[in-house]
Amino acid sequence: MDQKLPPVTEIAMISLALIVASGIYLASHLPERVPLTPAVILLILSAVVMSANIASLLRVKRFHWQRFFAIARWSLLAYAVIAGLLEFVFLRNHVSGGPLVILTLSLVVYAVHVPSLVGFTVARYYEGPET
Repeated sequence: MDQKLPPVTEIAMISLALIVASGIYLASHLPERVPLTPAVILLILSAVVMSANIASLLRVKRFHWQRFFAIARWSLLAYAVIAGLLEFVFLRNHVSGGPLVILTLSLVVYAVHVPSLVGFTVARYYEGPET
């Protein structure tokens, strides 16, 4: 594939850095009362950057979508399990209320973003027929 692709990987790293920063911020304040505004802002920014990144990829005319979804589907399953385990850890450690909601939404962003990044990376270098 000789066409120019959007900077999906680079933008994804920005989004992942934002979501990780949100989680670190929350974790650094637990079990005390956590001011949620910074974590909410980081979560929203990460979700917006992720959405824009996926939208830019969807505009690519010729891309190996079949390979992308074949890889992303299985990666999504793996990351859903990982996110579920992390959610269990939060519940087991009695995280509740606003921090739990923000951490859960952060896990959703993480569990969607990483598989899409893995699928993109594989499909980008796939040499088979385009779909």
